[in-house]
Amino acid sequence: MTDLKPLATYDDFARLDIRIGKVVEVQPFPRARNPSYKVGVDVGAERIMWSSAQITNYTPETLIDTRVVCVCNLGPKNIAGFTSELLILGAKDAEGNVIVLSPRSDVAVGEQIF
Repeated sequence: MTDLKPLATYDDFARLDIRIGKVVEVQPFPRARNPSYKVGVDVGAERIMWSSAQITNYTPETLIDTRVVCVCNLGPKNIAGFTSELLILGAKDAEGNVIVLSPRSDVAVGEQIF
């Protein structure tokens, strides 16, 4: 386990728009420096946002319809000519694979995390 980061205020946390999304599309991303997919995520109100995600330990088929926890307001980031609009949250397992964070229960798409 790594050291804890410096303290953040509740206001720091409250500024983040963290919500439940649903993966609706997965495309290959061969131009990415690290193995990645282009992932389309429904974040509610039928709005699709895109992410460059280093989650290639999953097949595209197993990711479709997966509920994910994502940060929607970090701003766009250009990654190898692709605009990544949100961050899908994950954690590394013992083998170093990124495991996507998902709710344990059936939570509505677009539901905010608090």
